[in-house]
Amino acid sequence: MTARVLDGRALASQLRGDLAERVSRLAATREGGAPRLAILRNGNDASAAMYAAGLERIAGDIGLETTLVEESTGALIEWVAEANRDPGVAGIVVAYPLADPLLAQRLIELIDPDKDVDGATPTNAGRLLRGEPAFVPATALSVVALIEAHGVTVAGRRAVIVGRSAVVGQPVASLLLARDATVVICHRATPDLAAETRRAEILVAAAGVPGVVQPEMVGPGAIVIDCGINATPTGVVGDVDPAVAEVAAAMTPVPGGVGPVTPLMVLRQTIESAERIAASRP
Repeated sequence: MTARVLDGRALASQLRGDLAERVSRLAATREGGAPRLAILRNGNDASAAMYAAGLERIAGDIGLETTLVEESTGALIEWVAEANRDPGVAGIVVAYPLADPLLAQRLIELIDPDKDVDGATPTNAGRLLRGEPAFVPATALSVVALIEAHGVTVAGRRAVIVGRSAVVGQPVASLLLARDATVVICHRATPDLAAETRRAEILVAAAGVPGVVQPEMVGPGAIVIDCGINATPTGVVGDVDPAVAEVAAAMTPVPGGVGPVTPLMVLRQTIESAERIAASRP
């Protein structure tokens, strides 16, 4: 058996078209034209620069405006306060990592939860945990988007998540639980990881460890979502050994799976925010 490919690039292409139509409708009806996404940066980290540039490029493709804010600590804090009040700014996202880790936490606490389009604030984390409407971390949301786009049934199935981070593992668990899956979260203290993963009907690998999931750890016919993006001397690899494709029923590739969908989730939530702002204005 060779796993069906859950193609993130194809889904991303479809999402771009759908989101471009929504932006066009907003730009035609709202005062000030297209809504705007603010991207906050501080420091010279290459991965943060690539993330910000990627968001700007894709946003431009669908007609969404962006503002890249590269400022010192004090200026960024002041800017967030202004952006929270500005109805033209529909979303605010932080490009990690920042030069000052403490600044990142301060910014997250200051962002208006209703403009927190990457689901980073404690308020949105709490809403998600309670099963209430919330903005969700984009990688976690892309996992569910891929599952749903490919017609995978979630309700009543056993989902196992490898990794408990606040930006992927835990929010994925909440999203799948809300869709009536039975959810197990595994981590470094799980005594027998393979015993848990073999029972999974839906397996989400989000540990940040290259090849942590091997073929003998996967039950025949499982749906496998690989969130790993690990740089190695031979290139980018996932958390799942590619040989798992001989066991699984369906599997995301790395690259080309979760990665292409993730920035579209930030932009989709920005558009949702803009639509909410537009609906609330007289």
